[in-house]
Parts: sequence; C-alpha cells; structure tokens
Amino acid sequence: MTGARRSISRSLALGSAALLTLVACDAGGDAERGTAGENDASSARAAPGYRGVLLESGPRPDFTLPDFDGKAFSFRQETQSQLALLFFGYTNCPDICPVHMAGIAAVLRELPWETRDRIEVVFVSTDPERDTPERMREWLSGFDPQFVGLRGDMETVNSIQAALALPPAVRAAVPTDGEDDGYEVGHAAQVLVFGAGDLRLAYPFGTRQADWKHDLPLLVSELKARHEPPEAVGASSASSGSG
Repeated sequence: MTGARRSISRSLALGSAALLTLVACDAGGDAERGTAGENDASSARAAPGYRGVLLESGPRPDFTLPDFDGKAFSFRQETQSQLALLFFGYTNCPDICPVHMAGIAAVLRELPWETRDRIEVVFVSTDPERDTPERMREWLSGFDPQFVGLRGDMETVNSIQAALALPPAVRAAVPTDGEDDGYEVGHAAQVLVFGAGDLRLAYPFGTRQADWKHDLPLLVSELKARHEPPEAVGASSASSGSG
C-alpha cells in the first residue's frame, strides 16, 4: 500500500459512522448520493437540489482564532453574509487537503465575480506545530490568495471540531527518509459549508469539481435572496447569466 493510500485510510478510519457514510456516498457517484440516510447516518441525508450531504441545521459555529497576521478572526461574524466553506487540515497533508483545496480553487476561478466575491474559504490547521502563519499563507496562496488560514492550539481546534460533530485530529508517527520524528495527522475529510439561514452541508473527500460548480452558484443565490433586496438579487442574477 502506498503512503498516500495509508494516509487516506488513516484519516477515514478516525471518522464517526456519519463521516464514513459521507465518504462512501461519493464513491458510488450521483446514484448513491440519496442513500446516506440508509447507511446508519441519521443526521446526514441527501440535500434536495444539491450534490452535497445535508446535515442537521443549526447556527454557524461561533469561534475565534488568529489568522495569518495574528489578528482575531471570528468565524461567525466574518462570514455571516458569505457562503462559508470550512475545512480542518494541515499543509503537510499528502493527499486529502491539497486535493480539496485545488478542486475548490479551480471552480472558484471559473465563477463570475459576483458569485466568487460571496464565498469565503476558511482552512483551520490541525498541525499548529509545523503550520506557521508564514507556511500557511504560502501554501494556501498557491491555491487561491483569498483563502483564509487560521491556527490555534490543538485542544482549542479539537473542541471546535467536537462542536461540529467531527472527530478530533490525531497525530501519528510516520518515520520517513531515516528520520524518526516524522508524522502525519489524521483528520476529518469533509468540507463543511454554511449557507443561508441554518443550512449546513458536507462535501466528502472525492467531491468532484462538477459538483462544486453545480452547488456553489445555487448556494450563493439563496444567500443573496436572504441578505439583499429583491431588485439587487435580480440584477446580480442577470449579470451572472450574461457571463
């Protein structure tokens, strides 16, 4: 088994039954997306009209962590009028994290500015020891310079994940190139999306760019309908459609 396959297996093994179901749903393609509720994940079910998995509704998480510049970033306050994509991972991740970030970034580059401007991608480090602010800025900027990177001590980060029903991040020793202090971090594999009102969706590892391209404009449209006057939403939709 290759190192990448071992890492993916380790990350998935740390998940709850719901997490495993979310990942399994994607493996079967569109035909399997409606079966999440039948696979012992009572809080997860296919979201009508969306490619993601609908989670139990609730307010956006209310946590604050330092960003690249050491400034306090309040997730709920900073993203309250945005479509927020939240992911927990680390910059030395060999597979899940770069694949998720690259796929999302590729789709965002193709969206009209009016839609892209309403999407906030927030990456929370599960490896604060190696993910310095400088390292996170450099790594995330390689995908999209607008991505936000946050970091905090592991106890705080894991408490945030617990509140979101995600498994804790766990450090596992993986000696490489003759070094005994190498390690990887097992972490949840899905991107959480917070939309209009209390809408929550999850997108597992393996989500295709076509799925993001389908869902993101719809989710932004719903958000605009809730936060903007009808005439502004209509003008924005006409502009997006003309592109």
